[in-house]
Amino acid sequence: MPAFMRLLSYLFLITSIAFSYNIFAANSTNIPILCYHNLNPTTPGSMSMTPAKFESQIKWLVDNGFTIIPLKQAVEYLQGKRDALPKKSVVVTADDGWKSVYTYMYPIIKKYNIPVTLFIYPETISNGKNAMTWDELKKLQQTGLFDIQSHTYSHPNFKHAKKNMSPANYEKFVNSELVKSKSILENKTGNKIVYLAWPFGIYNDYLEEAAAKAGYVMSFTIDAIPANQRFKPEAEPRYMIVDGLSVKTFHAIANSAQ
Repeated sequence: MPAFMRLLSYLFLITSIAFSYNIFAANSTNIPILCYHNLNPTTPGSMSMTPAKFESQIKWLVDNGFTIIPLKQAVEYLQGKRDALPKKSVVVTADDGWKSVYTYMYPIIKKYNIPVTLFIYPETISNGKNAMTWDELKKLQQTGLFDIQSHTYSHPNFKHAKKNMSPANYEKFVNSELVKSKSILENKTGNKIVYLAWPFGIYNDYLEEAAAKAGYVMSFTIDAIPANQRFKPEAEPRYMIVDGLSVKTFHAIANSAQ
């Protein structure tokens, strides 16, 4: 097993133990937010999975009494604007803007009639054979099943950028990545863009403050624990779901819902 997958499995194991001992807030609902990327039927990589495995996970959730809710509904609860959620609530998200979301994921989402949030970085759309086009993204949005939100403009590694820029240039760069993405997506979709997924799961106090100033009301990481009201709105966690994840671990992630 690659070191990356061993680390993920270890984190998921620790999370399961934590919840079995009620370490997290007992009076606040835990919401597993699942983060997918690319679907590939023949050669799934470290950030992808086969469409068959994706469908098997969605089917298991539906068959076992989980409710896949829109991210907006989860956000309202996390903000304290909603008193309760359906029991065993789970959120499905997909990052980047891979064409496979349109080719392989969409038919499965349509079949099970479930909501999905797509975190998109605009620079990649209509740019390359593996990326969705703006027309395809619009068609997904028009189904009413897909909500479009921001993943910054170009999916930068903010740690690397900070090392290679002056403080003034880094500040301009961060602001551009956050504001430009929001502006383009709002123009292309006609909807308000208010949620952000941090590229590579990188975030800190400075970036959180910049996101809030740019108009994002909630931002999401990949910290491998369920979202909960105890976390800051600029750093709500998600689980990254990849092909190498075992069935047992996926079930443990879903069962972290309270």
